[in-house]
Amino acid sequence: MNRVVQIAMAEAGETADSIARQVGVDPKTVARWVSQDRIPQIRHRAQIAEILKRDVLDLWPDAHRRKEPSWFKPWTELERDAIGLRWFESAVLPGLLQTEEYARAVLGGGPLGAAVENHIASRLQRQKAVFDRPKRPLSVFVIDEAALRRGAAEIMKPQLDHLITMAEQPNIMVHVLPLAAGLHPGQAGPFVIATPPEGGDVGYVDDQAAGRITKDVTPLWAVWDIVRSVALPRDQTIEFLRARSWLT
Repeated sequence: MNRVVQIAMAEAGETADSIARQVGVDPKTVARWVSQDRIPQIRHRAQIAEILKRDVLDLWPDAHRRKEPSWFKPWTELERDAIGLRWFESAVLPGLLQTEEYARAVLGGGPLGAAVENHIASRLQRQKAVFDRPKRPLSVFVIDEAALRRGAAEIMKPQLDHLITMAEQPNIMVHVLPLAAGLHPGQAGPFVIATPPEGGDVGYVDDQAAGRITKDVTPLWAVWDIVRSVALPRDQTIEFLRARSWLT
């Protein structure tokens, strides 16, 4: 039983029924969150914390513990401190630009099983660590158009709205690489180039099994120069995203 949530509900004069009405779920679901110590989805945790006037971490301290594999942690530290990020994606949208529901759809289709929610929480924390700091890094994203066409419309519509919002913010540049550009070297796979404050670029290359960090970034820069040069400019990318003519 989650005694902290139970006590907070009593102090706020809330019941499973009243919280269910405000959050938009079945009262039995709220009861399970309390009696069985189930952890709600991220958006529900935030809503309940606001209703109970408590911090999310006070109510569910275990929900936000990062469950990252050991090989990935060094990269998150580099990403968090970087003054520059260059990110190319060919099949899905960059993790730093994903909405919660899009991330759930992407991660839910993999082998993570019950750990999906932990990985989603970790991904959203990474976004905050990069974009909510006083001085954001210069972040440039090149996304193959194919990634924009993959996903159910009910997930992709809000995801594209979020992508436009991010693309219009200072120090964030999003460029779509149109299908009309044809074959390009970026199809070999996604990668990121991070520039630490002390200099000396570091790359991250992803594959089916696991990602790897490399300091041999010369080949990555060569691919980056090509994909960036054939991608749409920032303003045209935003217009392209707003048109979303491929969605029905």
